[in-house]
Amino acid sequence: MFQNQDALLLQKLNELKLEHKDLDEMIHRMSAELYVDQLQLKRWKKRKLQLKDAISRLESRLIPDLDA
Repeated sequence: MFQNQDALLLQKLNELKLEHKDLDEMIHRMSAELYVDQLQLKRWKKRKLQLKDAISRLESRLIPDLDA
C-alpha cells in the first residue's frame, strides 16, 4: 500500500516540478519583454512560490521515517 502511495506522490511531485519549471521559463521570457503585464507576472510568481511550497511538502512526505 505504501509503495503505491509513494508512486502517486512521486508522480504528483514530478508534475509540480514540471509546472514550476515551465512557469520559471515563462517568467524569464516575460521579464525580458519591453512591455510587461505586471499583474500577470505577479500572478505567475505567486503561483511559482505556491508550487515550490507544495514540492517541499511532498518531498518531506517521501523522506522515510527514521524512527520506524
